[in-house]
Amino acid sequence: MKREAIPVLCATSVAVHAPSGTHVLADLSGIAAEKLCDCGALEALLRSAAEAAEARVLFSHFHAFGEGQGVTGVVLLAESHITIHTWPECGFAAADIFMCGKAQPELALALIESALQPQTTHIHTARRGPP
Repeated sequence: MKREAIPVLCATSVAVHAPSGTHVLADLSGIAAEKLCDCGALEALLRSAAEAAEARVLFSHFHAFGEGQGVTGVVLLAESHITIHTWPECGFAAADIFMCGKAQPELALALIESALQPQTTHIHTARRGPP
């Protein structure tokens, strides 16, 4: 779903964009363990997911916890962030995608799901911002 920023007038009478966006939390289960251990591959995946969503990557940082263990990582975006935490021993990944402006978090999630190929995905989506 495309969302446009809502213009708000400040005391200076300059139009600004209200803080609003879509926050997607995805629990991905039944993933092959080898897809959840490779720090470099997961970083490349999330950076590609951001680009697919038409978001601008500012910085990323990923950490592997050791041979055959999980990864935690964040891609900082001009539009907010994408994070992932993996548990290869359980075949599980938790992804958090929050984007505002014209970025489309659903496209980021679709790319992540396509690459990781989970057997099941549980998604919670929330609209963020003032009423």
